[in-house]
Amino acid sequence: MSLASCEDILDEQPRSNFDPSFFQTEKGLNGGLTSMYAHLRWIYGDAYYYNTGLTGTDEVTYGRDADENFLVMDLSGRGVINANNSRADRLWENAFPNINTASGIIENAAAVSTISPALIAEARFFRAFDYFLLVQTFGGVPLDLGSGELMFNRNPIRTSVRNTVPEVYTKAIFPDLLTAINDLPVTGRVIGGATKTLARLYLAKAYLTYGWWLENPNNIPTYPEAQRVDPDGHNAQWYFQQAYDVATTAIESPGPFGLMETFYDVNLAQNDRNKEMLLYADHTETSELYNGGSLTWGNGGAPDNYAGWMMTWNYTNIRSSTTQDWSSPISSVQREAVQALGRPWTRMAPTIGAITNTFADKTNDSRYDGTFTTVYRGNWPKAGVDAPVVFNANSLEVSPGGAILTFLDEEPATAITYPAPGQAGRSNVGAGELPGRADFVISPQGISRIVYPGLWKLGPYRTDNGNGLGQPNAGSTRPFHIAKFSELYFIAAEAAVKGAAPKAGQDARELINVIRARAGKWRWDNNGNVAKVQDNSAAMVAATPATIDLNFILAERSREYFGEGYRWYDLVRTQKWNELASTYSIGGDKYGDHTPQTVVRTIQPHHYLRPIPQAQLDRMDVTPAEKAAYQNPGYN
Repeated sequence: MSLASCEDILDEQPRSNFDPSFFQTEKGLNGGLTSMYAHLRWIYGDAYYYNTGLTGTDEVTYGRDADENFLVMDLSGRGVINANNSRADRLWENAFPNINTASGIIENAAAVSTISPALIAEARFFRAFDYFLLVQTFGGVPLDLGSGELMFNRNPIRTSVRNTVPEVYTKAIFPDLLTAINDLPVTGRVIGGATKTLARLYLAKAYLTYGWWLENPNNIPTYPEAQRVDPDGHNAQWYFQQAYDVATTAIESPGPFGLMETFYDVNLAQNDRNKEMLLYADHTETSELYNGGSLTWGNGGAPDNYAGWMMTWNYTNIRSSTTQDWSSPISSVQREAVQALGRPWTRMAPTIGAITNTFADKTNDSRYDGTFTTVYRGNWPKAGVDAPVVFNANSLEVSPGGAILTFLDEEPATAITYPAPGQAGRSNVGAGELPGRADFVISPQGISRIVYPGLWKLGPYRTDNGNGLGQPNAGSTRPFHIAKFSELYFIAAEAAVKGAAPKAGQDARELINVIRARAGKWRWDNNGNVAKVQDNSAAMVAATPATIDLNFILAERSREYFGEGYRWYDLVRTQKWNELASTYSIGGDKYGDHTPQTVVRTIQPHHYLRPIPQAQLDRMDVTPAEKAAYQNPGYN
């Protein structure tokens, strides 16, 4: 990983472990700090952890080629989540070593006079960051890794004791983040480095999440069992107010951060590392060492950034013909290392409800166009196919760069003619035809587990493609975005809905309307591939309800962060998972299946926590009964 700020370069020297003496030198402490950023790539961009944050929500279900890891997360009868197949192990396995490294830095930094409080604060931020992810995912987790609570562990240990949720928040997360806010710089020491604004975002989010935990409106069980009482004597409302205050302080004192002018520019690959990005797991196309993986091939494993493959259907199966009689079919949309395409895995698929309900307004709101690839364009010349045009729907001609297959925004007034399987001159992937159109089409109600809009925002980007297809089989060399400045508005708005007293001009509706007004601004029609300078901000603001509720905020969060891994955590925090995601609709797993099926999920209270990974249980030298007690209930 290479993070450059003027002349500053975060030089990663990969290490398998850190010993105590290493942390007693300036070089050792700086190496440990660098590893704080490197460890992000083993969690974010990893497709299996990515799956745990989305599959089974109202955003995402499993795709046609899903294996057990994806099927079970859907909770729709395709298997049972257990300690072996829940891929939240990616978080557990990578967070605890990093926590121990952070504790080593914090403990030893005082002995090295050249290490500033700002550098130590980076370690404090990451220790809190990891513990916050862990407590949301698993419930209470151990603060003592072998040498005492929040101490650097120097010795192997085969036992473990889990702390309660309140202990993790009040002993680890809150103190570390408060210190980090005080000591971190306004501007990071390197591009992508920890800052006051980043720490405020996570403190506000932690306060908000803990407030919900204390309130527990739907009586969701916790583990280890604990009273919903704060050790510091505060109630849920106090924490909601703190969340609001910290978030609005960050908005008012943003440092070098802020909102991009358009939603399209937030996720446009050429704009990666923009002012809205507070934290990301970085990658680069200039060096395999600093990228953390091959620049030409990916096998589907961390630290590659390959999450974007999962919701990419196999568009390379689309066929057009170089002859009007369809005697010479070719793959007219080749696999290419560009943001609209990338490497297809078909492990995950958007639900029909996400397309039709979450993104109901596709005219004023730019976020549907800035989230999905809905038009697949011909690129056959880049694969060496010498044909000036191909024949496509209705046997009409399409030139290179023209639309081959389009997912329609709405159900058309004219009925789509879908082909019979294998019908000559018709779409081999089951897409249909409309009179006079050369592109094959699929309506929103026609998407299925095998053919669906792709996830444009996570698509790859390379500057070394030349005139060819580039390296579409490699992991993405883009950074995986983890934290965005925009979330401060959502956190403050949610806290206000939960009863926090708002400041003038910053009530829940006003905060959300900042985001909605931005969503109404267009500068580019992504799927139309043409400039579109249009400001629909007034219409977006006017359409906001006079009084917004939690469901409206959650819908806005889905429009803003669809497919980025937020959704399971949002639904678990607010205890809305069962209400919003217990059923969904999608077509089947065969080409040409355009009949939506309603699928029922069985989401039980114990699913609000993921199982402790089997690898952790196997490492523990304790009795079977103690292992059973260590595991979250419902997973033994």
